[in-house]
Amino acid sequence: MGAFERFLTVWVTLAIAAGIGLGLVVPGVFKQVADLEFAQVNLVVAVLIWLMIYPMMLKVEPDCLSDVRHRPKGLILTLSINWLIKPFTMAGLAYLFFRFIYADFVPAAEADEYIAGMILLGVAPCTAMVFVWSQLTNGNPNYTLAQVSINDLILVFAFAPIAGLLLGVTDLIVPWATLIASVAIFVVVPLGAGLATRSSLLRRDGPGAVETFADRLKATSIIGLLLTVVLLFGFQAETIIEQPARVLMIAIPLLIQSYGIFALGYGSARVLRLPFDVAAPAAMIGTSNFFELAVAVAISLYGLGSGAALATVVGVLIEVPVMLSLVSFANRTKGWFPALPTGTNPPPVATSKEATRGTTPTATQTSQSSRATRSRE
Repeated sequence: MGAFERFLTVWVTLAIAAGIGLGLVVPGVFKQVADLEFAQVNLVVAVLIWLMIYPMMLKVEPDCLSDVRHRPKGLILTLSINWLIKPFTMAGLAYLFFRFIYADFVPAAEADEYIAGMILLGVAPCTAMVFVWSQLTNGNPNYTLAQVSINDLILVFAFAPIAGLLLGVTDLIVPWATLIASVAIFVVVPLGAGLATRSSLLRRDGPGAVETFADRLKATSIIGLLLTVVLLFGFQAETIIEQPARVLMIAIPLLIQSYGIFALGYGSARVLRLPFDVAAPAAMIGTSNFFELAVAVAISLYGLGSGAALATVVGVLIEVPVMLSLVSFANRTKGWFPALPTGTNPPPVATSKEATRGTTPTATQTSQSSRATRSRE
Protein backbone atom coordinates (compact mmCIF):
# COMPACT_ATOMS: atom_id res chain seq x y z
CA MET A 1 0.00 0.00 0.00
CA GLY A 2 1.07 3.53 -0.70
CA ALA A 3 0.89 6.32 1.88
CA PHE A 4 -2.40 7.52 0.45
CA GLU A 5 -4.04 4.12 0.93
CA ARG A 6 -2.53 3.47 4.36
CA PHE A 7 -4.21 6.60 5.74
CA LEU A 8 -7.58 5.85 4.12
CA THR A 9 -9.37 5.96 7.50
CA VAL A 10 -8.12 9.52 8.00
CA TRP A 11 -9.31 10.60 4.54
CA VAL A 12 -12.74 9.03 5.12
CA THR A 13 -13.08 10.83 8.45
CA LEU A 14 -12.21 14.12 6.77
CA ALA A 15 -14.65 13.34 3.94
CA ILE A 16 -17.46 12.75 6.48
CA ALA A 17 -16.69 16.07 8.19
CA ALA A 18 -16.48 17.85 4.83
CA GLY A 19 -19.78 16.37 3.69
CA ILE A 20 -21.64 17.45 6.82
CA GLY A 21 -20.02 20.89 6.75
CA LEU A 22 -20.73 21.53 3.07
CA GLY A 23 -24.26 20.14 3.43
CA LEU A 24 -24.95 22.78 6.07
CA VAL A 25 -23.19 25.64 4.27
CA VAL A 26 -24.44 25.04 0.72
CA PRO A 27 -27.52 22.80 1.09
CA GLY A 28 -28.91 24.03 -2.24
CA VAL A 29 -26.01 22.51 -4.16
CA PHE A 30 -26.53 19.12 -2.56
CA LYS A 31 -30.27 19.37 -3.19
CA GLN A 32 -29.62 19.89 -6.89
CA VAL A 33 -27.23 16.95 -7.00
CA ALA A 34 -29.69 14.78 -5.05
CA ASP A 35 -32.39 15.56 -7.62
CA LEU A 36 -30.29 14.08 -10.44
CA GLU A 37 -31.94 10.66 -10.18
CA PHE A 38 -33.14 7.92 -12.45
CA ALA A 39 -35.44 5.31 -10.90
CA GLN A 40 -34.36 6.39 -7.39
CA VAL A 41 -30.67 5.91 -8.31
CA ASN A 42 -28.58 9.07 -7.99
CA LEU A 43 -26.66 9.50 -11.23
CA VAL A 44 -23.72 11.38 -9.70
CA VAL A 45 -23.22 8.68 -7.07
CA ALA A 46 -23.56 6.09 -9.85
CA VAL A 47 -20.67 7.66 -11.78
CA LEU A 48 -18.51 7.68 -8.65
CA ILE A 49 -19.32 4.04 -7.97
CA TRP A 50 -18.33 3.24 -11.56
CA LEU A 51 -14.92 4.75 -10.82
CA MET A 52 -14.61 2.41 -7.85
CA ILE A 53 -15.90 -0.72 -9.59
CA TYR A 54 -14.18 -0.37 -12.97
CA PRO A 55 -10.67 -1.51 -11.86
CA MET A 56 -12.07 -4.81 -10.55
CA MET A 57 -14.14 -5.38 -13.69
CA LEU A 58 -10.92 -5.13 -15.71
CA LYS A 59 -9.73 -8.29 -13.96
CA VAL A 60 -12.81 -10.40 -14.75
CA GLU A 61 -11.86 -13.24 -17.10
CA PRO A 62 -14.89 -14.67 -18.93
CA ASP A 63 -13.05 -17.95 -19.61
CA CYS A 64 -12.49 -18.49 -15.87
CA LEU A 65 -16.05 -17.76 -14.72
CA SER A 66 -16.95 -21.41 -15.32
CA ASP A 67 -14.36 -22.43 -12.71
CA VAL A 68 -16.62 -21.01 -9.98
CA ARG A 69 -18.87 -24.06 -10.20
CA HIS A 70 -15.99 -26.23 -8.99
CA ARG A 71 -15.93 -24.24 -5.72
CA PRO A 72 -19.57 -23.89 -4.59
CA LYS A 73 -18.87 -23.43 -0.87
CA GLY A 74 -18.42 -19.66 -1.11
CA LEU A 75 -21.66 -19.24 -3.06
CA ILE A 76 -23.59 -21.46 -0.67
CA LEU A 77 -22.25 -19.50 2.31
CA THR A 78 -23.15 -16.14 0.77
CA LEU A 79 -26.67 -17.14 -0.21
CA SER A 80 -27.40 -18.87 3.12
CA ILE A 81 -26.44 -15.79 5.14
CA ASN A 82 -28.17 -13.33 2.81
CA TRP A 83 -31.51 -15.09 2.60
CA LEU A 84 -31.83 -17.54 5.51
CA ILE A 85 -30.20 -15.53 8.31
CA LYS A 86 -29.63 -11.82 7.71
CA PRO A 87 -33.27 -10.62 7.19
CA PHE A 88 -34.40 -12.38 10.37
CA THR A 89 -31.53 -11.24 12.60
CA MET A 90 -32.15 -7.66 11.44
CA ALA A 91 -35.84 -7.93 12.24
CA GLY A 92 -35.03 -9.42 15.64
CA LEU A 93 -32.59 -6.64 16.54
CA ALA A 94 -35.01 -3.96 15.33
CA TYR A 95 -37.82 -5.33 17.52
CA LEU A 96 -35.49 -5.81 20.50
CA PHE A 97 -34.24 -2.22 20.46
CA PHE A 98 -37.37 -0.30 19.47
CA ARG A 99 -39.99 -2.40 21.25
CA PHE A 100 -38.04 -3.00 24.47
CA ILE A 101 -34.74 -1.16 24.96
CA TYR A 102 -35.97 2.16 23.49
CA ALA A 103 -39.63 1.70 24.47
CA ASP A 104 -39.61 4.56 27.00
CA PHE A 105 -37.93 7.00 24.62
CA VAL A 106 -39.61 6.46 21.24
CA PRO A 107 -43.39 6.62 20.56
CA ALA A 108 -44.79 3.30 19.36
CA ALA A 109 -45.86 4.65 15.96
CA GLU A 110 -42.38 6.03 15.25
CA ALA A 111 -40.78 2.84 16.53
CA ASP A 112 -42.80 0.79 14.03
CA GLU A 113 -41.50 2.90 11.16
CA TYR A 114 -37.88 2.61 12.30
CA ILE A 115 -38.32 -1.16 12.55
CA ALA A 116 -39.73 -1.25 9.02
CA GLY A 117 -36.80 0.70 7.58
CA MET A 118 -34.28 -1.56 9.28
CA ILE A 119 -36.07 -4.67 8.01
CA LEU A 120 -35.93 -3.32 4.45
CA LEU A 121 -32.17 -2.89 4.80
CA GLY A 122 -31.84 -6.44 6.08
CA VAL A 123 -33.71 -7.90 3.10
CA ALA A 124 -31.62 -5.99 0.53
CA PRO A 125 -28.08 -7.44 0.29
CA CYS A 126 -25.48 -5.47 -1.63
CA THR A 127 -25.22 -5.22 -5.42
CA ALA A 128 -22.77 -2.41 -6.17
CA MET A 129 -20.43 -1.55 -3.32
CA VAL A 130 -19.40 -5.16 -2.71
CA PHE A 131 -17.20 -4.85 -5.79
CA VAL A 132 -15.40 -2.00 -4.03
CA TRP A 133 -14.86 -3.99 -0.84
CA SER A 134 -13.73 -7.00 -2.85
CA GLN A 135 -11.27 -4.83 -4.76
CA LEU A 136 -9.83 -3.43 -1.51
CA THR A 137 -9.27 -6.97 -0.19
CA ASN A 138 -7.88 -8.29 -3.50
CA GLY A 139 -10.91 -10.55 -3.86
CA ASN A 140 -11.27 -12.97 -6.75
CA PRO A 141 -13.06 -10.86 -9.41
CA ASN A 142 -14.65 -13.83 -11.16
CA TYR A 143 -16.01 -15.29 -7.95
CA THR A 144 -17.25 -11.90 -6.72
CA LEU A 145 -19.11 -11.34 -9.99
CA ALA A 146 -20.71 -14.78 -9.72
CA GLN A 147 -21.74 -14.12 -6.10
CA VAL A 148 -23.34 -10.79 -6.97
CA SER A 149 -25.06 -12.08 -10.12
CA ILE A 150 -26.67 -15.10 -8.42
CA ASN A 151 -27.60 -12.97 -5.43
CA ASP A 152 -29.34 -10.44 -7.68
CA LEU A 153 -31.24 -13.21 -9.45
CA ILE A 154 -32.56 -14.48 -6.12
CA LEU A 155 -33.30 -10.90 -5.04
CA VAL A 156 -35.80 -10.53 -7.90
CA PHE A 157 -37.90 -13.39 -6.54
CA ALA A 158 -37.21 -13.34 -2.80
CA PHE A 159 -37.21 -9.65 -1.81
CA ALA A 160 -40.97 -9.03 -1.90
CA PRO A 161 -42.07 -12.26 -0.12
CA ILE A 162 -39.53 -11.97 2.71
CA ALA A 163 -40.00 -8.21 3.18
CA GLY A 164 -43.77 -8.62 3.08
CA LEU A 165 -43.64 -11.43 5.63
CA LEU A 166 -41.48 -9.49 8.10
CA LEU A 167 -43.36 -6.20 7.62
CA GLY A 168 -46.79 -7.83 7.74
CA VAL A 169 -47.61 -6.26 4.38
CA THR A 170 -49.47 -8.45 1.91
CA ASP A 171 -49.45 -6.07 -1.06
CA LEU A 172 -45.83 -4.87 -1.01
CA ILE A 173 -44.95 -3.45 -4.41
CA VAL A 174 -41.35 -3.89 -5.52
CA PRO A 175 -40.00 -0.81 -7.37
CA TRP A 176 -38.91 -2.82 -10.39
CA ALA A 177 -37.50 0.25 -12.11
CA THR A 178 -35.07 0.80 -9.23
CA LEU A 179 -34.13 -2.87 -9.04
CA ILE A 180 -33.53 -3.30 -12.77
CA ALA A 181 -31.83 0.07 -13.17
CA SER A 182 -29.47 -0.63 -10.26
CA VAL A 183 -28.41 -4.01 -11.63
CA ALA A 184 -27.86 -2.52 -15.08
CA ILE A 185 -26.02 0.56 -13.81
CA PHE A 186 -23.86 -1.11 -11.19
CA VAL A 187 -23.19 -4.51 -12.76
CA VAL A 188 -23.90 -4.69 -16.49
CA VAL A 189 -22.47 -1.32 -17.59
CA PRO A 190 -19.14 -1.43 -15.66
CA LEU A 191 -18.71 -5.13 -16.51
CA GLY A 192 -19.18 -4.42 -20.22
CA ALA A 193 -16.73 -1.51 -20.07
CA GLY A 194 -14.19 -3.60 -18.15
CA LEU A 195 -14.39 -6.54 -20.56
CA ALA A 196 -14.06 -4.27 -23.59
CA THR A 197 -11.03 -2.49 -22.13
CA ARG A 198 -9.44 -5.79 -21.08
CA SER A 199 -9.86 -7.25 -24.54
CA SER A 200 -8.35 -4.16 -26.15
CA LEU A 201 -5.33 -4.12 -23.80
CA LEU A 202 -4.70 -7.85 -24.26
CA ARG A 203 -4.71 -7.55 -28.05
CA ARG A 204 -2.50 -4.48 -28.08
CA ASP A 205 0.00 -4.92 -25.24
CA GLY A 206 -0.45 -8.36 -23.68
CA PRO A 207 -1.59 -9.58 -20.22
CA GLY A 208 0.75 -7.38 -18.20
CA ALA A 209 -0.94 -4.24 -19.53
CA VAL A 210 -4.23 -5.10 -17.80
CA GLU A 211 -2.64 -5.27 -14.34
CA THR A 212 -0.61 -2.12 -14.97
CA PHE A 213 -3.67 -0.18 -16.08
CA ALA A 214 -5.71 -1.42 -13.08
CA ASP A 215 -2.94 -0.35 -10.70
CA ARG A 216 -2.91 3.13 -12.22
CA LEU A 217 -6.62 3.44 -11.52
CA LYS A 218 -6.31 2.48 -7.84
CA ALA A 219 -5.96 6.09 -6.66
CA THR A 220 -8.89 7.12 -8.89
CA SER A 221 -11.01 4.41 -7.29
CA ILE A 222 -10.25 5.67 -3.77
CA ILE A 223 -10.94 9.28 -4.78
CA GLY A 224 -14.32 8.11 -6.08
CA LEU A 225 -14.97 6.47 -2.70
CA LEU A 226 -14.10 9.66 -0.80
CA LEU A 227 -16.29 11.84 -3.03
CA THR A 228 -19.15 9.38 -2.52
CA VAL A 229 -18.76 9.76 1.25
CA VAL A 230 -18.84 13.56 0.91
CA LEU A 231 -22.07 13.38 -1.12
CA LEU A 232 -23.85 10.85 1.12
CA PHE A 233 -23.16 12.82 4.29
CA GLY A 234 -23.84 16.13 2.52
CA PHE A 235 -27.28 14.89 1.43
CA GLN A 236 -28.22 14.12 5.04
CA ALA A 237 -26.28 16.84 6.90
CA GLU A 238 -29.40 18.59 8.19
CA THR A 239 -30.93 15.32 9.39
CA ILE A 240 -27.75 14.40 11.25
CA ILE A 241 -27.65 17.78 13.00
CA GLU A 242 -31.40 18.04 13.68
CA GLN A 243 -31.96 14.45 14.87
CA PRO A 244 -28.63 13.22 16.26
CA ALA A 245 -30.28 11.15 19.00
CA ARG A 246 -32.55 9.33 16.53
CA VAL A 247 -29.62 8.71 14.15
CA LEU A 248 -27.58 7.24 16.99
CA MET A 249 -30.44 5.07 18.25
CA ILE A 250 -30.94 3.59 14.78
CA ALA A 251 -27.21 3.22 14.18
CA ILE A 252 -26.56 1.05 17.26
CA PRO A 253 -28.61 -2.03 16.20
CA LEU A 254 -27.44 -1.56 12.61
CA LEU A 255 -23.82 -1.65 13.78
CA ILE A 256 -24.47 -4.80 15.82
CA GLN A 257 -26.12 -6.39 12.77
CA SER A 258 -23.27 -5.44 10.44
CA TYR A 259 -20.44 -6.67 12.64
CA GLY A 260 -22.40 -9.74 13.70
CA ILE A 261 -23.21 -10.83 10.15
CA PHE A 262 -19.61 -10.26 9.08
CA ALA A 263 -18.34 -12.32 12.03
CA LEU A 264 -20.72 -15.13 11.11
CA GLY A 265 -19.75 -15.10 7.43
CA TYR A 266 -16.03 -14.65 7.98
CA GLY A 267 -15.91 -17.23 10.75
CA SER A 268 -17.87 -19.74 8.67
CA ALA A 269 -15.54 -19.15 5.73
CA ARG A 270 -12.59 -19.94 7.98
CA VAL A 271 -14.23 -23.16 9.20
CA LEU A 272 -14.92 -24.12 5.57
CA ARG A 273 -11.28 -23.30 4.73
CA LEU A 274 -12.20 -21.07 1.82
CA PRO A 275 -9.32 -19.20 0.21
CA PHE A 276 -9.07 -15.59 1.36
CA ASP A 277 -9.93 -14.11 -2.06
CA VAL A 278 -13.30 -15.91 -1.84
CA ALA A 279 -13.86 -15.67 1.92
CA ALA A 280 -13.53 -11.86 2.15
CA PRO A 281 -16.09 -11.02 -0.59
CA ALA A 282 -18.43 -13.76 0.71
CA ALA A 283 -18.50 -12.09 4.14
CA MET A 284 -18.68 -8.56 2.70
CA ILE A 285 -21.69 -9.09 0.44
CA GLY A 286 -23.88 -10.16 3.37
CA THR A 287 -22.70 -7.28 5.54
CA SER A 288 -23.22 -4.54 2.96
CA ASN A 289 -26.68 -3.41 1.81
CA PHE A 290 -28.53 -2.56 -1.41
CA PHE A 291 -29.50 0.82 0.01
CA GLU A 292 -30.98 2.23 -3.23
CA LEU A 293 -33.67 -0.45 -3.17
CA ALA A 294 -34.28 -0.16 0.59
CA VAL A 295 -34.64 3.63 0.43
CA ALA A 296 -36.96 3.47 -2.57
CA VAL A 297 -39.30 0.94 -0.94
CA ALA A 298 -39.30 2.83 2.38
CA ILE A 299 -40.31 6.06 0.65
CA SER A 300 -43.00 4.38 -1.45
CA LEU A 301 -44.53 2.58 1.55
CA TYR A 302 -44.15 5.15 4.34
CA GLY A 303 -43.28 8.51 2.76
CA LEU A 304 -40.19 10.67 2.31
CA GLY A 305 -40.25 12.11 5.84
CA SER A 306 -41.03 8.82 7.59
CA GLY A 307 -39.03 7.02 10.22
CA ALA A 308 -38.62 4.11 7.80
CA ALA A 309 -36.93 6.38 5.25
CA LEU A 310 -34.69 7.80 7.99
CA ALA A 311 -33.65 4.29 9.09
CA THR A 312 -32.62 3.33 5.57
CA VAL A 313 -30.66 6.59 5.25
CA VAL A 314 -28.81 5.87 8.50
CA GLY A 315 -27.92 2.52 6.97
CA VAL A 316 -26.36 4.38 4.07
CA LEU A 317 -24.41 6.69 6.40
CA ILE A 318 -22.82 3.97 8.52
CA GLU A 319 -22.08 1.59 5.65
CA VAL A 320 -18.86 3.08 4.29
CA PRO A 321 -17.09 3.59 7.66
CA VAL A 322 -18.21 0.16 8.87
CA MET A 323 -17.19 -1.64 5.69
CA LEU A 324 -13.81 0.08 5.59
CA SER A 325 -13.13 -1.08 9.15
CA LEU A 326 -14.01 -4.63 8.07
CA VAL A 327 -11.80 -4.36 4.98
CA SER A 328 -8.93 -3.34 7.26
CA PHE A 329 -9.63 -6.26 9.60
CA ALA A 330 -9.84 -8.74 6.73
CA ASN A 331 -6.56 -7.57 5.22
CA ARG A 332 -4.84 -7.98 8.60
CA THR A 333 -6.18 -11.53 9.04
CA LYS A 334 -5.76 -12.99 5.56
CA GLY A 335 -3.25 -15.43 7.08
CA TRP A 336 -6.22 -17.22 8.67
CA PHE A 337 -7.14 -18.65 5.27
CA PRO A 338 -5.39 -20.91 2.76
CA ALA A 339 -3.93 -18.99 -0.16
CA LEU A 340 -5.42 -21.43 -2.68
CA PRO A 341 -8.52 -23.64 -2.73
CA THR A 342 -8.08 -26.80 -0.70
CA GLY A 343 -9.61 -30.23 -0.64
CA THR A 344 -11.28 -31.59 -3.75
CA ASN A 345 -12.10 -28.21 -5.24
CA PRO A 346 -9.51 -27.45 -7.94
CA PRO A 347 -7.94 -24.00 -8.27
CA PRO A 348 -9.00 -21.76 -11.15
CA VAL A 349 -7.60 -22.85 -14.50
CA ALA A 350 -5.09 -20.37 -15.88
CA THR A 351 -5.41 -19.11 -19.41
CA SER A 352 -2.58 -19.83 -21.82
CA LYS A 353 -1.33 -16.27 -21.58
CA GLU A 354 -1.32 -16.38 -17.80
CA ALA A 355 0.41 -19.75 -17.72
CA THR A 356 3.45 -18.32 -19.45
CA ARG A 357 3.78 -15.83 -16.59
CA GLY A 358 2.97 -18.24 -13.73
CA THR A 359 5.20 -20.11 -11.34
CA THR A 360 4.08 -23.60 -12.37
CA PRO A 361 5.90 -25.34 -15.25
CA THR A 362 4.42 -24.58 -18.62
CA ALA A 363 4.43 -26.75 -21.72
CA THR A 364 7.32 -24.72 -23.10
CA GLN A 365 9.35 -25.12 -19.91
CA THR A 366 8.66 -28.87 -19.82
CA SER A 367 9.76 -29.21 -23.45
CA GLN A 368 12.97 -27.29 -22.76
CA SER A 369 13.70 -29.50 -19.72
CA SER A 370 13.19 -32.65 -21.80
CA ARG A 371 15.58 -31.44 -24.49
CA ALA A 372 18.18 -30.61 -21.83
CA THR A 373 17.85 -34.09 -20.33
CA ARG A 374 18.27 -35.76 -23.73
CA SER A 375 21.31 -33.58 -24.42
CA ARG A 376 22.96 -34.69 -21.17
CA GLU A 377 22.18 -38.32 -21.97
